[in-house]
Amino acid sequence: MPRSSSHVSLTVIPENRLFQIDQTTLVELVKEKNIEKLKKHDGVDGVASALGTDTEVGISGSTEDIACRHEAFGSNTYKKPPTKTILHFVIEAFKNLTIMIHLGCAALSLGFGIKEHGPKEGWYEGGSILVAVFLVIAVSAISNYRQNRQFDKLSKVSNNIQIDVVRGGRRQQISIFDIVVGDIVCLKIGDQVPADGLFLDGHSLHVDESSMTGESDHVEVNRCQNPFLFSGTKVVDGYSRMLVTSVGMNTTWGQMMSQISGDTNEQTPLQVRLNKLTSSIGKVGLAVAFLVLVVLLVRYFTGNTTDENGNREFNRGKTKADDVINAVVGIVAAAVTIVVVVIPEGLPLAVTLTLVYSMKRMMADQAMVRKLSACETMGSATTICTDKTGALTLNRMKVTKFWLGQESMEEGASSISPFVVDLIHQGVALNTTGSVYRASSGTEFKFSGSPTEKAILSWAVLELKLDMEKTKKSCEIRQVEAFNSQKKRSGVLIGKKDDGTVHVHWKGAAEMILAMCSSYCDASGMVKDLNNKERTKFEQIIQGMAASGLRCIAFAHKQVPKEEYENLKEQKKLKEDSLALLGLVGIKDPCRPGVKKAVEDCQYAGVDIKMITGDNVFTARAIATECGILRRGKEISSDAVVEGEEFRNYTPEERMEKVEKIRVMARSSPFDKLLMVQCLKQKGHVVAVTGDGTNDAPALKEADIGLSMGIQGTEVAKESSDIVISDDNFASVATVLRWGRCVYTNIQKFIQFQLTVNVAALCINFVAAVSAGEVTLTAVQLLWVNLIMDTLGALALATEPPTRELMEKPPVGRTEPLITNIMWRNLLAQALYQIAVLLTLQFSGESIFGVTEKVNDTLIFNTFVLCQVFNEFNARKLEKKNVFEGIHKNKLFMGIIATTILLQVVMVEFLKRFADTERLNWGQWGACIAIAALSWPIGWAVKFIPVPQKPISSNLKWRK
Repeated sequence: MPRSSSHVSLTVIPENRLFQIDQTTLVELVKEKNIEKLKKHDGVDGVASALGTDTEVGISGSTEDIACRHEAFGSNTYKKPPTKTILHFVIEAFKNLTIMIHLGCAALSLGFGIKEHGPKEGWYEGGSILVAVFLVIAVSAISNYRQNRQFDKLSKVSNNIQIDVVRGGRRQQISIFDIVVGDIVCLKIGDQVPADGLFLDGHSLHVDESSMTGESDHVEVNRCQNPFLFSGTKVVDGYSRMLVTSVGMNTTWGQMMSQISGDTNEQTPLQVRLNKLTSSIGKVGLAVAFLVLVVLLVRYFTGNTTDENGNREFNRGKTKADDVINAVVGIVAAAVTIVVVVIPEGLPLAVTLTLVYSMKRMMADQAMVRKLSACETMGSATTICTDKTGALTLNRMKVTKFWLGQESMEEGASSISPFVVDLIHQGVALNTTGSVYRASSGTEFKFSGSPTEKAILSWAVLELKLDMEKTKKSCEIRQVEAFNSQKKRSGVLIGKKDDGTVHVHWKGAAEMILAMCSSYCDASGMVKDLNNKERTKFEQIIQGMAASGLRCIAFAHKQVPKEEYENLKEQKKLKEDSLALLGLVGIKDPCRPGVKKAVEDCQYAGVDIKMITGDNVFTARAIATECGILRRGKEISSDAVVEGEEFRNYTPEERMEKVEKIRVMARSSPFDKLLMVQCLKQKGHVVAVTGDGTNDAPALKEADIGLSMGIQGTEVAKESSDIVISDDNFASVATVLRWGRCVYTNIQKFIQFQLTVNVAALCINFVAAVSAGEVTLTAVQLLWVNLIMDTLGALALATEPPTRELMEKPPVGRTEPLITNIMWRNLLAQALYQIAVLLTLQFSGESIFGVTEKVNDTLIFNTFVLCQVFNEFNARKLEKKNVFEGIHKNKLFMGIIATTILLQVVMVEFLKRFADTERLNWGQWGACIAIAALSWPIGWAVKFIPVPQKPISSNLKWRK
């Protein structure tokens, strides 16, 4: 054979030509915080260059560029533990004690039935119990599985944070999941660091790394000593731009998050109370069941029971052991049946269904629930402390007034000295966290930043012809004091490149900046002394603008002598006195449409609304009046409007005395908000608080319900809250209140309905067992009632939508009982009627209807189920006499009623052996329906009976 041609084997490693640095090096660089290693890569600029990132323009952001970076460095997503399958929930359902008791009874019944009647007919009862048990397990597992899926969806939505990045020279918002290695991210106070990276530029950046290290001290991040930023940490002060070096699973946070699974087993306060209620009822059931067991065993072994032919069932020494065991198993099954019907297994399911349904609907109504307990707690809220900006107002700000000196400037920059214009340009362009973008000279300007920053930038660029880039290039920023909600101002120290002079610029709340000034500039550029007379005039100008609802911002400036600059440099401080006032701007933030109606709805529902704002007292008063928090034409008490400092300086006794009277708190700090929440809680109020800033986190956590803002809210605020209001609108807060009350009321409706079933079934079976020696309703029949009433009943009543009448009642207090006197009245009336009717049928039904015992038992079972169907309508309204109001809107309720009736017909007419029933004729069906239908007039009539306001339980406790 000819020799084959030789080959050379090569291993080809493709070279990554786009990036001159690999993933492992990038991870180690940040993780080890190794400055020396960073210097070997030519510092942050060297790493940016290696990643193909322009430090000014960012990455190109093209589809190919993003795809290439994804391939090389991965995406910013975390691996999560696998979600629980439906099998997991099936196994959990099997662990339920009552289910296990049922399975034991089914097994015994199956064994003895087959032994006694043979395999062909002996399996019916045991098999029926097994089928019913598996149906209960299936419904429970599916409900819990769907709830788990709902939580997974919610966590995906809540984790999808919007982040500011620079791509192609333009600042834009993208999802945290879309961030790639090489991106330049803009960070400000309250932001969560979205990936691992390096500090590019910025000022006064302090980061809370407690989520990573456990240390509560804030870490300063800068270019020289510590440029390392970690994913998951929070910005607590300053601002910066960062270069992303690792994303997703390559970050330290990603590796931690992959080990954590979301816990959806949170028990809400209401669920805890219901579990206690279920436990108490269960104990009563066990006591009654034990009593029945003893009575039946005594009756059997003393020869007081007879078989179908009238012979004694037990004769000492004559009855076979098999027969004795069969009889004892039957007696135990009867006792267990009583336990089954008494334990209201549907209560936890009803709560779960109600909460999950309301969570779903609340998301559609712009409220994302982060903690389940908030759904129900909101229904008990007595006070809502709300922010002004964004919640009550639109947060679409525009400069409508500009004062220079003591003149209102209507015609823009044309009449102002160029020297003054230049100073204002510096004060706006260099003392801001916002930015201006323009694609080309003919296109529109695009502004980014907070609404206030955008309003000022827009005014300076369009009215005063500010050239942002030119101003930035002419000066060098040397020191920055970032804005925070306590000082309500921000400052910047700059050096001019053309003459080397040093200047300080301040911007912030008008009265605070005015207090720092000793002179002011007029339109011609003249600097005039600010004596007491002139200061009073400026204070009147500020008050005038504030009274018309404008937010007043002032600009101040001072040239700093060299020797003073050196002294300030050592102290790391900016000059805060002897400044010259440059100008005042009035920013209009109109009230949201519909906010006044929402405030009135809450007030009508007995919920007190308090506005807490950082604006001055005149602006706060004007907006509060416009929103309906303060009433026009009504005399407002001196305690209704206070300033934060005044509230802070009250003695604890004064605070407790006045806190309920306060309607508006102006010029407040986050500490004042926290103090107010603590005082209100001490007074017994259930407090809901809205917040958007990082400093609001303590108040949001302290409140019973923390409501953060989805648009303006920082990540720190969102994480501290229970509910995120997606559209920042106060009207959505009122909707959450309505839903909270709906959850509580729906659960009360189901409790009333469920307990009626339990009380009636318990009494009927107990009386029948003690008097006749047998239970009226069999294990299968009671399991069937449990199934349709617990699951279908829970679904029907738990999904009732909120109604107008919910907002016509005062809030439910923390300590009010779950089962009210009204509910006791309703349920006892229905239960007594059902007991009277069914016991009459039990003892006289055969003679009344002229039927056999088997048909009579079917009549009792059918009447009992139909009574529950009719009583389900009564349960829709706890107090109103018209139980059919709005029923046409709830198609699910009508569908469930129709399904229940259809299933009952199938059970009686077609599943004779399964349910141990006999077929009924039209007349018998009519009789059952007529008896059950009497529940409606009884339900209507009983609502005329007055009940005391004081709960029955409180009288019992008092006696005890």
